[in-house]
Amino acid sequence: MKKIILLILCLYLGGIIMSSALDKVEENIFKLTSKTLKNNDILPNNQVYKGYGCEGGNVSPELNWTNPPVNTKSFAIVCHDPDAPKENGWYHWLVVNIPSDIRSIKEGGKIKGSLETITDFKTYGYGGACPPVGHGVHHYNFTVYALDIEKLDISKDAKPKEAEDKILSHAVAKSTITALFERK
Repeated sequence: MKKIILLILCLYLGGIIMSSALDKVEENIFKLTSKTLKNNDILPNNQVYKGYGCEGGNVSPELNWTNPPVNTKSFAIVCHDPDAPKENGWYHWLVVNIPSDIRSIKEGGKIKGSLETITDFKTYGYGGACPPVGHGVHHYNFTVYALDIEKLDISKDAKPKEAEDKILSHAVAKSTITALFERK
């Protein structure tokens, strides 16, 4: 009987200790947050494209990231729609060479020292959501990558998929918020 009670006590205490340790690990995970975007919620109209029949504000969202890995030397931001009817989806925003001491970007903001490469809109900077009418719900993945290199050797005119591949080749961590949008 004593062995059973001791076993139950050990399991109980072990669970408390393990839970506490997991809470600490969770606190130290690279994390992306936003006051503008809510994960798996509808994209605000301010982040929708203005043009091609869409009437949004075409403004990039506010993003904040915390707890990057210790070996982080820079960051990159990618906004990608994998549901677009185009090979490799549609790239709405690519920002590279964000200094390692930066932890946020304001809504509609720019980051000094960074480089915004060309998007699938054939423009530089943020291009909001504007999927084809009747194509269903699209997922807009806003991802911040922690990179192991200070500056990516990349042209501002690099094709979006090429830019993303270069980002991925140096990524040590990433965090994503997915926003949804549909045109009926």
